[in-house]
Amino acid sequence: MKSQSIQADIFKTVFANRKCPFTLRMAPMIDMIFLLLIFFLVAAKFRPKEDFLPLQLPASQAGDWRIGKPEPLIILISQTQTGCQVQIAGLHTVRIENQNPEADLAVLMEKIRDCITSQKRFADDPIEIICTPEVKWEHLAKIYNMFYGAGLTDITFQMTE
Repeated sequence: MKSQSIQADIFKTVFANRKCPFTLRMAPMIDMIFLLLIFFLVAAKFRPKEDFLPLQLPASQAGDWRIGKPEPLIILISQTQTGCQVQIAGLHTVRIENQNPEADLAVLMEKIRDCITSQKRFADDPIEIICTPEVKWEHLAKIYNMFYGAGLTDITFQMTE
């Protein structure tokens, strides 16, 4: 009990000599808050991480250098008596008959694949289709669908009048 009264006496004598009551000084506290705010603003990273998208680069292989877009592979389609005739880059010719077009389209796909591999082309290389005006739409649509289904997507048509 005596120790409590000694502490109370010390407390009274220390604060009794003061002219003003106990208060918090706000100016140094505000200065510290602004310093902390400036520190966090300077230390913060506002731009997003640059590696947030998953990216897989292709493996480097010798001889795969491509500087520009290659010349298109020319496909010439002309009408025949019993179907149509497809000429691939002047190298291969395939006839597509009206009776059995699926088998002829399979042969055409093999010839296209051979031509692409022999010329060292890629699936995204351009293909240009040139049709004579007599070609039936169903033949052209089947050939186009076969190319697109095989992954050859850069297909254009040459305009003829």
